[in-house]
Amino acid sequence: MTSIKFIANGQSVLIGSLPVDDPAQALQNWILPSTPTIPIWPQLVSRPLERMLHQFIEGIPGIVEEEKENDLSVYYDPQKEGFEEEQLAFYEDYLMAAEDPNFLPDSRFQVSKMRAQGMYTLSDLQGLFPELTALKGQITGPFTMLTGVHDTDDRLGYYDPIIRDIVVKGLAMKAAWQVQFMQKDSDLPVLIFIDEPALAGLGSSSFISISEDDIRSDINEVVQAIHQVDGLAGVHVCANTEWHILLNSQIDILSFDAYGYFDRLALEKTALGNYLTEGKILAWGIVPTGEHDDIKKETSESLIKLWEEQADVLAPLGFSREALIKQTLITPSCGTGSLPPDLARKVLDLTRDVSKELRKKYV
Repeated sequence: MTSIKFIANGQSVLIGSLPVDDPAQALQNWILPSTPTIPIWPQLVSRPLERMLHQFIEGIPGIVEEEKENDLSVYYDPQKEGFEEEQLAFYEDYLMAAEDPNFLPDSRFQVSKMRAQGMYTLSDLQGLFPELTALKGQITGPFTMLTGVHDTDDRLGYYDPIIRDIVVKGLAMKAAWQVQFMQKDSDLPVLIFIDEPALAGLGSSSFISISEDDIRSDINEVVQAIHQVDGLAGVHVCANTEWHILLNSQIDILSFDAYGYFDRLALEKTALGNYLTEGKILAWGIVPTGEHDDIKKETSESLIKLWEEQADVLAPLGFSREALIKQTLITPSCGTGSLPPDLARKVLDLTRDVSKELRKKYV
Protein backbone atom coordinates (compact mmCIF):
# COMPACT_ATOMS: atom_id res chain seq x y z
CA MET A 1 0.00 0.00 0.00
CA THR A 2 1.19 3.52 -0.76
CA SER A 3 2.62 5.51 2.13
CA ILE A 4 0.77 8.67 1.04
CA LYS A 5 -1.31 10.04 3.91
CA PHE A 6 -4.93 10.46 2.98
CA ILE A 7 -7.94 10.21 5.29
CA ALA A 8 -11.22 9.73 3.49
CA ASN A 9 -13.44 11.08 6.31
CA GLY A 10 -16.67 10.59 4.37
CA GLN A 11 -15.78 13.07 1.64
CA SER A 12 -17.78 13.05 -1.58
CA VAL A 13 -16.26 12.00 -4.88
CA LEU A 14 -17.70 11.07 -8.27
CA ILE A 15 -17.28 8.24 -10.73
CA GLY A 16 -15.97 9.53 -14.06
CA SER A 17 -18.70 10.16 -16.63
CA LEU A 18 -21.16 13.08 -16.76
CA PRO A 19 -24.00 13.87 -19.23
CA VAL A 20 -22.34 17.01 -20.61
CA ASP A 21 -20.02 17.63 -23.53
CA ASP A 22 -18.08 20.63 -22.26
CA PRO A 23 -15.37 19.92 -19.64
CA ALA A 24 -15.29 23.47 -18.23
CA GLN A 25 -19.06 23.40 -17.73
CA ALA A 26 -18.74 19.96 -16.13
CA LEU A 27 -16.19 21.24 -13.63
CA GLN A 28 -17.80 24.58 -12.84
CA ASN A 29 -21.49 23.64 -12.78
CA TRP A 30 -21.47 19.96 -11.82
CA ILE A 31 -18.30 18.83 -10.07
CA LEU A 32 -17.48 21.91 -7.95
CA PRO A 33 -20.93 22.12 -6.30
CA SER A 34 -21.06 18.40 -5.46
CA THR A 35 -17.44 17.44 -4.71
CA PRO A 36 -15.52 20.58 -3.71
CA THR A 37 -12.68 18.74 -1.94
CA ILE A 38 -11.93 15.86 -4.34
CA PRO A 39 -12.76 16.81 -7.94
CA ILE A 40 -12.58 14.31 -10.76
CA TRP A 41 -11.58 15.08 -14.28
CA PRO A 42 -14.82 14.50 -16.23
CA GLN A 43 -15.10 11.78 -18.86
CA LEU A 44 -17.27 13.08 -21.69
CA VAL A 45 -18.76 9.90 -23.11
CA SER A 46 -20.55 11.81 -25.85
CA ARG A 47 -17.12 12.04 -27.48
CA PRO A 48 -16.20 8.77 -29.26
CA LEU A 49 -12.51 9.02 -28.33
CA GLU A 50 -13.42 9.17 -24.63
CA ARG A 51 -15.28 5.87 -24.58
CA MET A 52 -13.92 3.12 -22.35
CA LEU A 53 -12.14 1.10 -25.04
CA HIS A 54 -10.79 4.14 -26.87
CA GLN A 55 -9.56 6.56 -24.24
CA PHE A 56 -6.30 4.87 -23.26
CA ILE A 57 -5.16 2.97 -26.37
CA GLU A 58 -2.69 5.49 -27.80
CA GLY A 59 0.82 4.12 -28.08
CA ILE A 60 -0.20 0.50 -27.39
CA PRO A 61 0.99 -1.71 -30.27
CA GLY A 62 -1.36 -4.24 -31.77
CA ILE A 63 -4.51 -2.26 -30.91
CA VAL A 64 -6.20 -0.91 -34.02
CA GLU A 65 -8.80 1.84 -34.19
CA GLU A 66 -10.73 2.51 -37.37
CA GLU A 67 -13.97 4.04 -38.50
CA LYS A 68 -16.70 1.61 -39.54
CA GLU A 69 -20.26 2.51 -40.45
CA ASN A 70 -19.91 6.02 -39.00
CA ASP A 71 -18.57 4.69 -35.72
CA LEU A 72 -15.15 3.97 -34.25
CA SER A 73 -14.18 0.32 -33.97
CA VAL A 74 -11.36 -1.08 -31.82
CA TYR A 75 -9.77 -4.50 -32.28
CA TYR A 76 -6.36 -6.11 -31.88
CA ASP A 77 -4.17 -7.43 -34.67
CA PRO A 78 -0.67 -8.74 -33.84
CA GLN A 79 -0.30 -9.69 -37.51
CA LYS A 80 -0.43 -6.06 -38.60
CA GLU A 81 2.56 -4.96 -40.65
CA GLY A 82 5.26 -3.43 -38.46
CA PHE A 83 3.92 -4.94 -35.23
CA GLU A 84 7.19 -6.60 -34.20
CA GLU A 85 9.16 -3.39 -34.56
CA GLU A 86 6.52 -1.44 -32.67
CA GLN A 87 6.44 -4.12 -29.98
CA LEU A 88 10.20 -3.86 -29.48
CA ALA A 89 10.02 -0.05 -29.24
CA PHE A 90 7.15 -0.35 -26.76
CA TYR A 91 9.11 -2.61 -24.41
CA GLU A 92 12.17 -0.38 -24.61
CA ASP A 93 10.02 2.58 -23.58
CA TYR A 94 8.31 0.53 -20.88
CA LEU A 95 11.60 -0.53 -19.30
CA MET A 96 12.85 3.05 -19.29
CA ALA A 97 9.64 4.32 -17.65
CA ALA A 98 9.52 1.50 -15.12
CA GLU A 99 13.12 2.18 -14.06
CA ASP A 100 12.84 5.97 -14.09
CA PRO A 101 9.38 7.63 -13.88
CA ASN A 102 10.99 10.88 -15.04
CA PHE A 103 10.85 9.34 -18.52
CA LEU A 104 7.05 9.28 -18.46
CA PRO A 105 5.87 12.88 -19.14
CA ASP A 106 6.75 13.05 -22.85
CA SER A 107 6.64 9.33 -23.55
CA ARG A 108 4.27 7.18 -25.58
CA PHE A 109 2.33 6.61 -22.35
CA GLN A 110 0.87 10.10 -22.19
CA VAL A 111 -2.86 10.56 -22.73
CA SER A 112 -3.58 13.21 -25.33
CA LYS A 113 -5.92 16.13 -24.86
CA MET A 114 -8.22 14.90 -27.62
CA ARG A 115 -8.90 11.72 -25.60
CA ALA A 116 -9.14 13.26 -22.13
CA GLN A 117 -10.10 16.91 -22.41
CA GLY A 118 -11.43 16.87 -18.88
CA MET A 119 -8.03 15.99 -17.44
CA TYR A 120 -6.38 18.98 -19.07
CA THR A 121 -9.29 21.26 -18.14
CA LEU A 122 -9.07 20.22 -14.49
CA SER A 123 -5.38 21.10 -14.57
CA ASP A 124 -6.29 24.56 -15.90
CA LEU A 125 -9.18 25.14 -13.50
CA GLN A 126 -7.83 23.74 -10.22
CA GLY A 127 -8.03 27.25 -8.80
CA LEU A 128 -11.83 26.96 -8.76
CA PHE A 129 -11.55 24.50 -5.87
CA PRO A 130 -10.38 26.33 -2.72
CA GLU A 131 -10.82 23.35 -0.36
CA LEU A 132 -8.90 20.64 -2.19
CA THR A 133 -7.73 17.59 -0.26
CA ALA A 134 -7.04 15.31 -3.26
CA LEU A 135 -7.61 14.88 -6.99
CA LYS A 136 -9.22 11.89 -8.68
CA GLY A 137 -8.61 10.34 -12.06
CA GLN A 138 -9.58 7.07 -13.68
CA ILE A 139 -8.37 4.55 -16.23
CA THR A 140 -9.90 1.57 -17.98
CA GLY A 141 -8.95 -1.61 -16.15
CA PRO A 142 -6.90 -4.37 -17.81
CA PHE A 143 -9.61 -7.03 -17.49
CA THR A 144 -12.25 -4.76 -19.00
CA MET A 145 -9.96 -3.67 -21.82
CA LEU A 146 -8.78 -7.18 -22.65
CA THR A 147 -12.25 -8.71 -22.59
CA GLY A 148 -13.69 -5.80 -24.59
CA VAL A 149 -11.18 -5.93 -27.44
CA HIS A 150 -11.40 -8.82 -29.92
CA ASP A 151 -9.45 -9.83 -33.00
CA THR A 152 -11.01 -10.34 -36.43
CA ASP A 153 -11.95 -13.91 -35.44
CA ASP A 154 -13.76 -12.60 -32.32
CA ARG A 155 -11.13 -13.96 -29.92
CA LEU A 156 -10.78 -11.96 -26.71
CA GLY A 157 -7.56 -10.03 -26.28
CA TYR A 158 -7.25 -11.60 -22.83
CA TYR A 159 -6.46 -14.96 -24.41
CA ASP A 160 -3.57 -13.65 -26.50
CA PRO A 161 -0.56 -13.65 -24.13
CA ILE A 162 1.37 -11.08 -26.17
CA ILE A 163 -1.52 -8.61 -26.36
CA ARG A 164 -2.38 -9.20 -22.72
CA ASP A 165 1.13 -8.36 -21.52
CA ILE A 166 1.36 -5.27 -23.71
CA VAL A 167 -2.05 -3.94 -22.63
CA VAL A 168 -1.43 -4.50 -18.91
CA LYS A 169 1.96 -2.78 -19.06
CA GLY A 170 0.63 0.01 -21.25
CA LEU A 171 -2.25 0.76 -18.90
CA ALA A 172 0.08 0.59 -15.90
CA MET A 173 2.37 3.25 -17.36
CA LYS A 174 -0.57 5.40 -18.49
CA ALA A 175 -1.93 5.32 -14.95
CA ALA A 176 1.47 6.38 -13.61
CA TRP A 177 1.69 9.10 -16.24
CA GLN A 178 -1.74 10.36 -15.14
CA VAL A 179 -0.63 10.63 -11.51
CA GLN A 180 2.39 12.67 -12.54
CA PHE A 181 0.31 14.91 -14.80
CA MET A 182 -2.19 15.64 -12.03
CA GLN A 183 0.55 16.25 -9.48
CA LYS A 184 2.49 18.72 -11.59
CA ASP A 185 0.73 21.80 -10.20
CA SER A 186 0.30 20.64 -6.60
CA ASP A 187 1.45 18.17 -3.98
CA LEU A 188 -2.07 16.85 -3.37
CA PRO A 189 -2.73 13.10 -3.16
CA VAL A 190 -3.94 11.67 -6.47
CA LEU A 191 -6.49 8.85 -6.47
CA ILE A 192 -6.68 6.74 -9.63
CA PHE A 193 -9.71 4.47 -9.94
CA ILE A 194 -9.19 1.48 -12.23
CA ASP A 195 -12.59 0.98 -13.87
CA GLU A 196 -13.43 -2.72 -14.13
CA PRO A 197 -17.11 -3.15 -15.05
CA ALA A 198 -16.32 -6.41 -16.85
CA LEU A 199 -15.46 -8.05 -13.52
CA ALA A 200 -19.22 -8.32 -13.02
CA GLY A 201 -19.11 -11.10 -15.61
CA LEU A 202 -16.92 -13.44 -13.58
CA GLY A 203 -18.48 -16.87 -13.27
CA SER A 204 -20.13 -16.70 -16.69
CA SER A 205 -19.28 -19.21 -19.39
CA SER A 206 -17.39 -16.52 -21.32
CA PHE A 207 -14.72 -16.25 -18.61
CA ILE A 208 -14.76 -19.78 -17.21
CA SER A 209 -11.08 -20.45 -17.99
CA ILE A 210 -9.73 -17.20 -16.52
CA SER A 211 -8.01 -17.62 -13.16
CA GLU A 212 -8.54 -15.32 -10.21
CA ASP A 213 -4.79 -15.16 -9.62
CA ASP A 214 -4.24 -13.85 -13.15
CA ILE A 215 -6.90 -11.16 -12.71
CA ARG A 216 -5.38 -10.06 -9.42
CA SER A 217 -1.86 -10.11 -10.86
CA ASP A 218 -2.83 -7.81 -13.74
CA ILE A 219 -4.60 -5.36 -11.43
CA ASN A 220 -1.64 -5.40 -9.04
CA GLU A 221 0.71 -4.54 -11.88
CA VAL A 222 -1.29 -1.37 -12.56
CA VAL A 223 -1.51 -0.62 -8.83
CA GLN A 224 2.25 -0.98 -8.39
CA ALA A 225 2.88 1.54 -11.17
CA ILE A 226 0.51 4.01 -9.47
CA HIS A 227 2.24 3.47 -6.13
CA GLN A 228 5.67 3.97 -7.69
CA VAL A 229 4.75 7.59 -8.43
CA ASP A 230 3.05 8.09 -5.03
CA GLY A 231 -0.55 7.76 -6.15
CA LEU A 232 -3.37 5.87 -4.46
CA ALA A 233 -5.03 3.12 -6.46
CA GLY A 234 -8.66 2.08 -6.39
CA VAL A 235 -10.80 -0.34 -8.38
CA HIS A 236 -14.39 0.49 -9.32
CA VAL A 237 -16.91 -2.25 -10.08
CA CYS A 238 -20.49 -1.15 -10.67
CA ALA A 239 -22.18 -4.51 -10.04
CA ASN A 240 -21.49 -7.73 -8.18
CA THR A 241 -18.20 -9.60 -8.58
CA GLU A 242 -15.87 -11.97 -6.78
CA TRP A 243 -15.01 -9.40 -4.13
CA HIS A 244 -12.26 -11.43 -2.47
CA ILE A 245 -10.10 -10.98 -5.58
CA LEU A 246 -10.02 -7.23 -4.99
CA LEU A 247 -10.02 -7.29 -1.20
CA ASN A 248 -6.88 -9.45 -1.32
CA SER A 249 -5.16 -7.29 -3.93
CA GLN A 250 -2.83 -4.33 -3.40
CA ILE A 251 -5.46 -1.64 -3.99
CA ASP A 252 -6.00 1.20 -1.51
CA ILE A 253 -9.66 1.90 -2.36
CA LEU A 254 -12.54 -0.39 -3.29
CA SER A 255 -15.31 1.48 -5.11
CA PHE A 256 -18.56 -0.50 -5.18
CA ASP A 257 -22.30 -0.17 -5.70
CA ALA A 258 -23.40 -0.18 -2.06
CA TYR A 259 -26.99 0.64 -3.01
CA GLY A 260 -27.43 -2.57 -4.96
CA TYR A 261 -24.73 -4.99 -3.81
CA PHE A 262 -23.62 -4.23 -0.26
CA ASP A 263 -25.07 -7.51 0.97
CA ARG A 264 -22.85 -9.46 -1.45
CA LEU A 265 -19.71 -7.65 -0.38
CA ALA A 266 -20.59 -8.06 3.30
CA LEU A 267 -20.47 -11.85 2.89
CA GLU A 268 -16.68 -11.59 2.58
CA LYS A 269 -16.29 -11.01 6.31
CA THR A 270 -12.72 -12.23 6.77
CA ALA A 271 -11.30 -10.54 3.68
CA LEU A 272 -13.25 -7.35 4.35
CA GLY A 273 -12.13 -7.26 7.98
CA ASN A 274 -8.49 -7.68 6.96
CA TYR A 275 -8.88 -5.02 4.28
CA LEU A 276 -10.27 -2.45 6.71
CA THR A 277 -7.77 -3.36 9.44
CA GLU A 278 -5.01 -2.42 7.00
CA GLY A 279 -6.49 1.09 6.89
CA LYS A 280 -7.80 0.81 3.36
CA ILE A 281 -10.80 2.72 2.03
CA LEU A 282 -14.31 1.83 0.87
CA ALA A 283 -15.75 4.18 -1.75
CA TRP A 284 -19.36 3.63 -0.78
CA GLY A 285 -21.61 3.91 -3.85
CA ILE A 286 -24.66 4.60 -1.72
CA VAL A 287 -26.41 6.91 -4.23
CA PRO A 288 -28.22 4.91 -6.94
CA THR A 289 -27.58 5.52 -10.61
CA GLY A 290 -29.10 2.44 -12.22
CA GLU A 291 -32.90 2.62 -12.02
CA HIS A 292 -34.55 5.98 -12.62
CA ASP A 293 -37.27 5.23 -10.08
CA ASP A 294 -34.64 4.60 -7.38
CA ILE A 295 -33.04 7.98 -8.04
CA LYS A 296 -36.41 9.72 -7.92
CA LYS A 297 -37.58 8.15 -4.66
CA GLU A 298 -34.44 8.44 -2.54
CA THR A 299 -33.58 11.38 -0.31
CA SER A 300 -30.45 12.27 1.58
CA GLU A 301 -32.20 11.16 4.77
CA SER A 302 -33.10 7.73 3.38
CA LEU A 303 -29.57 7.18 2.06
CA ILE A 304 -27.94 8.28 5.33
CA LYS A 305 -30.15 5.76 7.11
CA LEU A 306 -29.11 3.09 4.60
CA TRP A 307 -25.40 3.85 5.13
CA GLU A 308 -25.85 3.64 8.91
CA GLU A 309 -27.61 0.29 8.60
CA GLN A 310 -24.86 -1.04 6.35
CA ALA A 311 -22.13 0.33 8.62
CA ASP A 312 -23.73 -1.47 11.55
CA VAL A 313 -23.47 -4.76 9.64
CA LEU A 314 -19.68 -4.26 9.73
CA ALA A 315 -19.59 -3.43 13.44
CA PRO A 316 -18.73 -7.05 14.40
CA LEU A 317 -15.53 -6.62 12.37
CA GLY A 318 -14.44 -4.07 14.98
CA PHE A 319 -15.49 -0.84 13.28
CA SER A 320 -17.96 1.64 14.75
CA ARG A 321 -19.67 4.19 12.52
CA GLU A 322 -17.15 6.81 13.72
CA ALA A 323 -14.21 4.55 12.86
CA LEU A 324 -15.66 3.47 9.53
CA ILE A 325 -16.37 6.99 8.28
CA LYS A 326 -12.62 7.70 8.37
CA GLN A 327 -12.18 4.97 5.77
CA THR A 328 -15.23 5.92 3.71
CA LEU A 329 -15.73 7.98 0.59
CA ILE A 330 -19.32 8.72 -0.47
CA THR A 331 -19.96 8.23 -4.17
CA PRO A 332 -22.68 7.50 -6.71
CA SER A 333 -22.94 3.79 -7.48
CA CYS A 334 -21.63 4.45 -11.00
CA GLY A 335 -21.08 7.25 -13.48
CA THR A 336 -23.95 9.49 -14.56
CA GLY A 337 -23.03 9.90 -18.22
CA SER A 338 -26.00 7.87 -19.48
CA LEU A 339 -28.60 9.55 -17.25
CA PRO A 340 -30.94 12.40 -18.20
CA PRO A 341 -29.42 15.65 -16.92
CA ASP A 342 -32.10 16.21 -14.27
CA LEU A 343 -31.55 12.78 -12.72
CA ALA A 344 -27.79 13.14 -12.97
CA ARG A 345 -28.07 16.45 -11.14
CA LYS A 346 -30.07 14.80 -8.38
CA VAL A 347 -27.45 12.04 -8.04
CA LEU A 348 -24.72 14.64 -7.59
CA ASP A 349 -26.77 16.65 -5.12
CA LEU A 350 -27.53 13.53 -3.08
CA THR A 351 -23.86 12.58 -3.06
CA ARG A 352 -22.95 16.00 -1.69
CA ASP A 353 -25.72 16.06 0.91
CA VAL A 354 -25.18 12.52 2.20
CA SER A 355 -21.47 13.22 2.59
CA LYS A 356 -22.08 16.54 4.31
CA GLU A 357 -24.52 15.12 6.87
CA LEU A 358 -22.48 11.99 7.62
CA ARG A 359 -19.38 14.12 8.18
CA LYS A 360 -21.37 16.40 10.49
CA LYS A 361 -22.54 13.41 12.55
CA TYR A 362 -19.43 11.23 12.67
CA VAL A 363 -16.23 13.13 11.77
